[in-house]
Amino acid sequence: MASMTAARNLPGGSRHSDDLPLSQSRETGGIITKSSQVVPTVKGGKNEPAARSWAHMVAGGIGGMTAAAVTAPLDVLKTRLQSDFYQSQLRASRAAHAAPMNPIRAAGYHFRETFQILASVYRVEGPRALFKGLGPNLIGVVPARSIQFFTYGNSKRIIADYLNGGNSEAWWVHLTAAVAAGVTTSTATNPIWMVKTRLQLDKNVAKESGGLAKRQYKNSWDCIKQIVKNEGIRGLYKGMSASYLGVSEITMHWVVYEQLKRSLAKREEELHLSGRDKTTLDHALEWFGKSGAAGSAKLVAAVVTYPHEVARTRLRQSPMADGKPMYTGLVQCFKLVFKQEGMAGLYGGMTPHLLRTVPSAAIMFGMYEGILRLIGEKA
Repeated sequence: MASMTAARNLPGGSRHSDDLPLSQSRETGGIITKSSQVVPTVKGGKNEPAARSWAHMVAGGIGGMTAAAVTAPLDVLKTRLQSDFYQSQLRASRAAHAAPMNPIRAAGYHFRETFQILASVYRVEGPRALFKGLGPNLIGVVPARSIQFFTYGNSKRIIADYLNGGNSEAWWVHLTAAVAAGVTTSTATNPIWMVKTRLQLDKNVAKESGGLAKRQYKNSWDCIKQIVKNEGIRGLYKGMSASYLGVSEITMHWVVYEQLKRSLAKREEELHLSGRDKTTLDHALEWFGKSGAAGSAKLVAAVVTYPHEVARTRLRQSPMADGKPMYTGLVQCFKLVFKQEGMAGLYGGMTPHLLRTVPSAAIMFGMYEGILRLIGEKA
């Protein structure tokens, strides 16, 4: 009877008799109804917020920092493989193989190329080169992930509270919050990624020229000064159009992740109601399910939206042709890359990108969820 009273006294008073609670969620503390909805518990007559706003910022920043440090070598490799400098080398290498390769052999050759470049960077430039750009990367990752998770977490709560009766599980709530997070993060952090890309490509160009070309930038600050001096403030925002296109990846990642996470939560509640003992799989999903969901969602989003990554790198790299910029805009960049290099050019560097971003997403989201859980908050 007490649980029935609790259900009927929920804010809004709109619960029907067939939504009487069956039990209480162990994870969220909410009431589980016959319609499998989790209703937030009530304290002081008001629904508790999903999480304190700062919690999203702190958890996202720590998760992003850890993931960036662990996967830094693959980030360097990805950036180089996306550049036209490396793609021209790879095209020359592939041209030496006159016989056409079947898809399986081609895939194996691509993996071998990828890791040969990584080994070459280590051998020629030393182990520190594998972490080139990590400084500005961390400077960018911490605020970027903090902003992204802060904006997403709080946008989801605000949109749900004001536009969807407090229900934050609707797909369109996730979609809208993800778009807001993507646009805000891209706008705020584009100059940082611009500097990181230029620094990662700079030293290698000098090396490959046999010493004929000197490094253009001494450090991050010198890079900023030269960009502003030679290209204006707008130079720091090159690639912004491709970054906004990249919002589609962020959006898809969040939406797919939320749906996978919801499925995991539903499975957990059904297990709780069944009363059966947990198996090894159940324990594994409890600890690593959300990380696996984040990695799987990132894999789907990255493959579908990858060409924008190549366009963004090319626009930031800003190569010259006949004394003029080779790429003048997003659409022109896509057309030129496709014309000169085909679909392979639009997906250049995807292997290291997936090798980096999938585990990076698993680490980042796993830490994000874990930190929120540690401080007693709900994602």
